Amino acid sequence: MSDAWKVGKEDKKGIRKEQEYCILVGVIAGDQHESLVLEHLDELDFLVTTAGAITKKVFTQRMPHPNVKTFVGSGKLDEIKDYIERNEDITLAVFDDDLTGKQTGFLEEYLKVKIVDRSTLILDIFADRAQTAQAKTQVELAQMQYLLPRLRGLWTHLERQRGGIGMRGPGEMEIETDRRIVRDKISMLKKRLEKIDQQAQTQRKNRGELIRVSLVGYTNVGKSTLMNVLSKSDVFAENKLFATLDTTVRKVVWDTMPFLLSDTVGFIRKLPHHLVESFKSTLDEVRESDILVHVVDISHPQHEDHILTVQNTLNDLGAADRTTLMVFNKVDLYREKYFDDYLDENVKVEIMADIKEKFSNQYNFPNVLISATQKENIDLLRDTLKEMISHEYTVRYPFQVKTW
Repeated sequence: MSDAWKVGKEDKKGIRKEQEYCILVGVIAGDQHESLVLEHLDELDFLVTTAGAITKKVFTQRMPHPNVKTFVGSGKLDEIKDYIERNEDITLAVFDDDLTGKQTGFLEEYLKVKIVDRSTLILDIFADRAQTAQAKTQVELAQMQYLLPRLRGLWTHLERQRGGIGMRGPGEMEIETDRRIVRDKISMLKKRLEKIDQQAQTQRKNRGELIRVSLVGYTNVGKSTLMNVLSKSDVFAENKLFATLDTTVRKVVWDTMPFLLSDTVGFIRKLPHHLVESFKSTLDEVRESDILVHVVDISHPQHEDHILTVQNTLNDLGAADRTTLMVFNKVDLYREKYFDDYLDENVKVEIMADIKEKFSNQYNFPNVLISATQKENIDLLRDTLKEMISHEYTVRYPFQVKTW
């Protein structure tokens, strides 16, 4: 695996869990480029690490499309089974695409390990990270909506236990009963979420008419670290995916000019549809913002793909027309990865200036290159953002005299 995604080993308190080991499985379908699929699998490996497991091997196969029953071909499936049997500590197989209930049931029976797809893995991480009542309700709703169409695959064990002609009825009745329970649960969670949303909306109204600035971006690009630097607060920041689930809002005052700064959940490729739907209420903060600060990890080899993912998600949320400042973070890591040690300082400065101009032309937004951890160019970022906020106040209150 690539070392592009590195995670520090933090000590965890509480009940000690047995270490899980897994394999990753991906299909290079149609005319997909192999390097892109491998990069997706690198990200899947980071998701696995975030969830607390360790990847031992990655399996890929080029196919026109995934097999409707086995996902991969029969030969590759036998290769995977043989590897698992030779490595008894492997208890989990993680697939980079969503599986149907039928595929999950067959693979669990054939490979004799837990089968998890990308969406299930993301939902599991969200469930582990959720802290507030709103986040917990949103995650539970997404899990129920994801589970509903897959119940048939989960209940096939009833047919095997009771077996034979005339004994399939109870299994089908059990499925229908379970579906009704899940639908009732979904309905109850939606009502609970509506009530929480109303409370959140009231809170937003009570904040007055301050200009709102939201940090958005791909997951693990440094939004929470930047929030801490700009607001001098102590928001949880960690080198893991989805370290922040709940929107954090801080009132910031720069030279007597007040505004609200929000840190939001990070986006990711192949984000489960139900999760996006469930978290739209949390992302209301983005929709109601006056300025979006789109944070990008410039040191990541796929940062342009990440930008596209974020822009598409903002389009889905109806927030693509907001005033935007692009902040290219982690320039220190970029130089460390791509600059030769013997490169002249003036040449380095020229290269970074060329990169800044390229991004300005490519995305048609003002941009700043910074390092939040090293506090590099933070003053420039503050000045740029302050000017944008001041302009928003002038537009909103054209006849009010400003004191800053």
